[in-house]
Amino acid sequence: MSRPITAQINLDALAHNLHTARRSTSARIMAVIKADAYGHGLLRAAAALNEADGFALLDIQDAIALREAGFRQTILLLEGFFTADELQAVAQYDLSCVIHNDAQIALLDAYPKRGDLSVWLKVNSGMNRLGFTPENVAGAMARLRAHQAVADVTLMTHFAHADEVRGVAEQLETFHQVASDYRVPRSLANSAALLRYPHTHGDWARLGIMLYGASPFADKTAQELRLRPAMRLSSKLIAIQNLQRGDEIGYGAQFQATHNMRIGIVACGYADGYPRHAPNGTPVLVNGQRTQTLGRVSMDMLYVDLSPVLQAELGSEVVLWGEGMPVEEVARAAGTISYELLCGVTKRVPITVR
Repeated sequence: MSRPITAQINLDALAHNLHTARRSTSARIMAVIKADAYGHGLLRAAAALNEADGFALLDIQDAIALREAGFRQTILLLEGFFTADELQAVAQYDLSCVIHNDAQIALLDAYPKRGDLSVWLKVNSGMNRLGFTPENVAGAMARLRAHQAVADVTLMTHFAHADEVRGVAEQLETFHQVASDYRVPRSLANSAALLRYPHTHGDWARLGIMLYGASPFADKTAQELRLRPAMRLSSKLIAIQNLQRGDEIGYGAQFQATHNMRIGIVACGYADGYPRHAPNGTPVLVNGQRTQTLGRVSMDMLYVDLSPVLQAELGSEVVLWGEGMPVEEVARAAGTISYELLCGVTKRVPITVR
């Protein structure tokens, strides 16, 4: 008998969230489907997001899989290529590439076609992760424009604070100072910038978390943004214990009962992708009613308080996140972000699609 935990993927929700984004901008939409589409499944997510103008990911093998599955949109490798050998596949499968350092420009000599490659020149406008610093952009642009392999160049950057109070003003000013010398397409906005800063939309918006139905903001829920969660992680109660006052539960006795109470044991743990560091009080649904976790999450199980759920019994459904239990709320309680939870669901969790 298999464990009752499952991750259910709602393809209609993915399509709905894309349409919501489309109504917010005239920019072309690049759907970010890296990390197995944030845990939702590369090919199934791409099919649901097929109306996007392009897809962005990291792994060249994933890009090849998209092409071989029949997707004809722009496919962008967000970290570009790493070896000259990869450029053979880039050419064969008509992939676009981010260029973020001089070494990649040097490797372009190995590209097997002339005037065919679409490149996205990344500007380091303040995140200090990937990209050319403002003073080095002109040299990189000149080299790319003069290169026999390059067909066209898009300028891009990535915001570090679009989801925070600090916002995008500093980085946007830096980017505009650099980009003002060039009449080329521009790509700046991520999910947070698309929703909060219309002046950043540019020609391409690269959207990730909002497509999966989670809010990029701490002060706005996905429901308020008219987004629908695409993943529902659920399980069932596999045991019920009656505690007496003073009883302790779990490794390290992180919870001690202050009164007589019922608790439930859920078939879900950190080996399934639920955060081990989720503290007492992390929200959860049992039989559709809100309650909380108790004690330390173990590898295969976790504890929930059944005090508010009088009708709970063996086999009662438990929603860890999904509709009615926003993943970003669970993440906030656990001191992490929704991205990590969605990407972290492990391979042993069965996936169903609806």
